[in-house]
Amino acid sequence: MIDYILFGTIAYLFGSIPTAVWLGKVKYGVDVREHGSKNAGATNTFRVLGKKPGIVVLVIDILKGFIAVTLPVFFYTQGQDEIVNIQLICAITSVFGHVFPVFAKFKGGKGVATSLGVIVGLHPSAAVICVGIFLIVFISSKYVSLGAMIAAISFPILVICIFKVDSFWLGLFSAILALAVVISHRKNIKRLINREENKMNLFKRKA
Repeated sequence: MIDYILFGTIAYLFGSIPTAVWLGKVKYGVDVREHGSKNAGATNTFRVLGKKPGIVVLVIDILKGFIAVTLPVFFYTQGQDEIVNIQLICAITSVFGHVFPVFAKFKGGKGVATSLGVIVGLHPSAAVICVGIFLIVFISSKYVSLGAMIAAISFPILVICIFKVDSFWLGLFSAILALAVVISHRKNIKRLINREENKMNLFKRKA
């Protein structure tokens, strides 16, 4: 139990690194949570600060989740089943840390990028397909939120139905993660229904 607590706490602290907030304040003198969608995530960073800082935030937020679930593989040697269980605890706490970061007054992002990092660490093959699904939906619709939700919903389908993982807990976690992503986008869903959601075109150059 002490191992679960230790690794879970470390993962939470990794997730709590408020990349968008710190980068915005230190380099640009801007708190991204006060602009745009008022969200401390990569998407809002793209909108408020631009492509380069947006990419930096996206990469670091993905790495937060990936590192959090990868650490037990290198530092825990009590059996594969136990490692997977500890990884799942780390996955939950790292995403929770991103959404409720202790270093940013518990006001963070929606956890999509960190969730992607978690998925890469837990099941790389499913992660690649999820990224592909996200890109197809995003590029065709220009809605980041729609792409994120459909990719998240695809994860448990891939893990349970396509790859047929042996771990019940991994299957359950994948379903819970998908549900959490959808719930965190409930405002976006309303805007999508009302056709009020903001579109994003990463390939459009500024005049």
